[in-house]
Parts: sequence; structure tokens; C-alpha cells
Amino acid sequence: MRVPTRATRRVSAAPRFDPLAFHERAVRTASHESVGAMRDLLVETLADAGVDPRVDDAGNTLAVREGDGDGPHLVLNTHIDTVPPHVPFTLDADGAIVRGRGACDAKGPLAALVDAFLDAPVERGRLTLAITPDEETTSAGADALAFGDDPLRADGYIVGEPTGLDVCTAGKGRFEGTLTVTGEAAHAAEPESGTNALRALPPLLAALDTFDAERGPGTDPQLGAPTLTATTVDGGEAINQVPAEVRVGIDRRSVPPETADGFERALNEHLRAAAMDDAGAAFALTERETPFLEAWTTDPDEPLAEALVDASGGDVRAFGAACEASYFAADAPTVVFGPGVLADEEGAVAHADREYVRREEITAAADAVRETLASLLG
Repeated sequence: MRVPTRATRRVSAAPRFDPLAFHERAVRTASHESVGAMRDLLVETLADAGVDPRVDDAGNTLAVREGDGDGPHLVLNTHIDTVPPHVPFTLDADGAIVRGRGACDAKGPLAALVDAFLDAPVERGRLTLAITPDEETTSAGADALAFGDDPLRADGYIVGEPTGLDVCTAGKGRFEGTLTVTGEAAHAAEPESGTNALRALPPLLAALDTFDAERGPGTDPQLGAPTLTATTVDGGEAINQVPAEVRVGIDRRSVPPETADGFERALNEHLRAAAMDDAGAAFALTERETPFLEAWTTDPDEPLAEALVDASGGDVRAFGAACEASYFAADAPTVVFGPGVLADEEGAVAHADREYVRREEITAAADAVRETLASLLG
């Protein structure tokens, strides 16, 4: 992959980067419909700090620092897009908590990673900042970085997401698809003359509950058991007609070694065995242009994970949501880390109208990543 112009350290004449001021500007910048303004802010910020960033054909923002000696190549990654709607920036009266869309997911981690990227000593090896534009939707940017014609290759990745400063060394995958149950339409006054697809559904729902015990991948030491959940249902054309088709949305949270294709095949075999003789049952994964986010794990004893645990003081655990770490973990040891939380004791935080992050966590995350980089690249 062609890299941006080399920068071994921040230009001495450049102003000191202020992660909290940048974070405030970032949260004020809507990026739920288009990331254009947010990407401009990031590129401008990096250029002002003496780094020469570039934006690739997939919309990723990339910057590189290189040391003078041989060493590992480490990547700092997060995303600049957010889910809708935009929630305006507010600051609590004591100035300790920022609220707004993207406060923790993932503009808090972004501010911390940019600070660490600009300020960490890079005496050897290479440090890449790789910021993706569409993690909340298609992950096309991360797909290009991980699996494109000229993929990014590294010795370790730190992916910024809200983890409460814990170091996450694993994450479940997320697959989705539709179970289509087919029968034969008939007049509701003569239901026996057709095959009611809705009445064919109960044994198939029961089969979802037995799938993992009979055909699933088992329990992972870091991630625990997978989940398989029916989440939506749609079918029938008229109240006075026996329905010929019913569609059920299915959410899968996977663990290794299960793959998306392997799950689709195994679930179809399991459902066909449970289906009524006169009804059809077929499950298909949702079509998408990029790979599903599959489950991933990193050994907690990997030097990258150990260094970040030592620097942050955080616990080692699995991350609670699917994220682009899945793509990068296929290449090298990967950890997820950052300020903020997905949820707290009151309920959802990330993606919710009450999204927030504590400003002290942003600076603590930046310090921890900077210390980690110093131990591996300094």
C-alpha cells in the first residue's frame, strides 16, 4: 500500500495538539449522513501538526511516522462516522463530561489515538494512523485496508472503541439473515386446502434454540457461548388468506472457529431436519458488499496486549459489540481500547441520545496508548 509522506516526529514549530479541544470540535461536527466535514477536520488537524496525511480511494485517512531503526509496524485505527441522528454537543456544568453523538463512539477514541500518534516516540519501526469512514454501515474502508488489492500489513493493531479503558482481546462476530418459510396459499375458510406457513414456524423457532447444542462451534474461553436470536417476523398478504410465506430475521453472534458461510450451511441443514413435511424452510445470509464481521481473538499474553494493560491498568476482557477489529485481527494481534462505555448502569450510552464520555478518560487513554507505543517503538 502506498503510504503518505514520511514523518518521523511532529514538526517542532507545530502547535501542541489539544485532544480535548479537538474532541469538542469533532462532536460538534455531524458525521451521520456524510463524513466529509469530519474528515476535513481530521486532515486539517494532522497537517497543522506537521504530518502529511492522505485520503485513499476508499475514503480512509492515513498518516505514517517512521523510526530510524528496524522495528514492528503498529497501526492505530478507529472510525469517524456515527449513527443517526446527530445529537448536539453539550458540556456538563463542571466541564467533566461531554455529551453528544460520537462523544464515545468513536470521537473520544479518535482524539486519544491522534494525540498518541502525534506525540509518541517512534525511534524504530513504523506507526500508522488509519481512520475509516463507514464502520457503522458497510465497513468498506476497513475492507479495503484489510483485504484490498494493496492491503495494509502490520505487526499489531489498536482499534479505538469505547471500552472504559479496559483492554479487549476478543470480540464476537455478527451475522444476519432471513429464514423464509414457504407453504401454499388458500382461503382462510378452507385452511386445510393449503399449507399455512405461519403454522409451520413453531418447530423451526424451536430448532433455533437447539442449534448450538447440536451443531454449534461450542464455547470460546474468552467469548463464551454464541447466541442465535429470531428478531423480526413478516408474512401473509390478507387476513382472510392462509399465508404462503413467512420471513423471520435472525441475528447471530458468533465465536471462533465459526465462519459466516459455515454458519449458513449448518443452520440450513438443522432447519431442514426440523421442518414440517409439507413446508419449505431456507435461511440466507443478508447480501452485502463487504465480509461479515466474524469473531476474533488475540492471546492476552501478546506483547501488544500486555503493554497496553500495563499502561492503562484496565482489565482484560472481550469487547461487547462487533467492530472492525474483526478484519484486522485476521492479519496480526489486535486489541480494542478507548474511553467511554457502550452502556452503564442506567442503560445504553453509545448510539443512544444520552451518549457521553468523561474527558479525563480521553486523556488517560491517550497517555496509555502513548506509553504502549513508547515501549514497543521507542
